[in-house]
Amino acid sequence: MSHEYHRRGKNWFTAMGVLFIIMALIVLVRNLLFWGPEFVLDFFLSPEITNEKISIGMLVFGGFMIAMGFRKKYE
Repeated sequence: MSHEYHRRGKNWFTAMGVLFIIMALIVLVRNLLFWGPEFVLDFFLSPEITNEKISIGMLVFGGFMIAMGFRKKYE
């Protein structure tokens, strides 16, 4: 019985997804430490485009990139 190990190799999508998530978390934690939770919540709920809303978008995009990295390649 032959056992083959299929190595996935370097995965660009997963690496970029993790990078986006880490960057977004740094911004959110920094703003929580500087402004406090009540101000950050106000920034989330305001009609303007703020760092917190962009950070949520970065978290979603990072999750999407990680999901793309785990999809199977059909060669």
